[in-house]
Amino acid sequence: LQNEKTPIPTEVKLQFIQNLLDAGLHEIEVTSFVHPKWVPQLADAKELIAQLPASPNYKFSALVPNLKGLEAAQETHINRIALFTAASDAFTQKNINMSVSQSLEIFAEVAKLFRANEPNGYIRGYVSTIIECPITGPVEAKSVIQVVEKLLEIGVDEISLGETIGVAVPSQVKALAAELRPILDPSKTAWHFHDTRGTAIANVNAMLELDYRRFDSSAAGLGGCPYAPGAGGNLATEDLIYLCEKSGLKTGVDLQKLSLASLPILEHLQSTTGSAPRWSWCAWLTST
Repeated sequence: LQNEKTPIPTEVKLQFIQNLLDAGLHEIEVTSFVHPKWVPQLADAKELIAQLPASPNYKFSALVPNLKGLEAAQETHINRIALFTAASDAFTQKNINMSVSQSLEIFAEVAKLFRANEPNGYIRGYVSTIIECPITGPVEAKSVIQVVEKLLEIGVDEISLGETIGVAVPSQVKALAAELRPILDPSKTAWHFHDTRGTAIANVNAMLELDYRRFDSSAAGLGGCPYAPGAGGNLATEDLIYLCEKSGLKTGVDLQKLSLASLPILEHLQSTTGSAPRWSWCAWLTST
């Protein structure tokens, strides 16, 4: 929701989250502890987390950009955090005002403090621009490898590999996966594809063929990156679930409920959806 300019009330976000839970999605990144000056849409992080439904089956996480963000997160009951860096210095400078090496130094401190307070907590590390940077162009695999190695040293539980601007094709992603396989187990790997060029679902299918089973997605294809102008939203969850289920992979997600889950947000934004033609599909599901 960070890219949406229209303010979304906390109660609408909570309904959105509840709809996703009801559809069977139990692992949700619900907000970010970024400074509200930079992302006003997420200024209600503490208020939102305080009202989340409680269940041992629900895994809620929040993005923590720095030590100040961790301090705010620790004032809530969140026990899963996400750290955000990239394989491109130019992108991290634009996005979090740090070089890649500076971000990793800070994240080592964040992880240490988080573990001290949440010994059973979960840390995810995001690596953006794994194929191409919107500022400097193609990114070499060795740059991605170096960042992944550092995150593993820090002690993250999982690494999400982000194809931030949505330009990669399966052959590129397969080549990177082959380079990373010796140091990063598939069980600790998530792939994060954006759909700018319509290749996100093809990239997912390529990774499924290589036995990867963890993928980031966004309900209705909402999203994008404020520091990657023109980049499409994250892969639509509806499209991801459809592909997996049709391929014989059981997800535990009710596709009909999922297809309707985003309606509170879309109606509030008076928007159509990125997972085309999802809006008309929602209407069709309702009628049937």
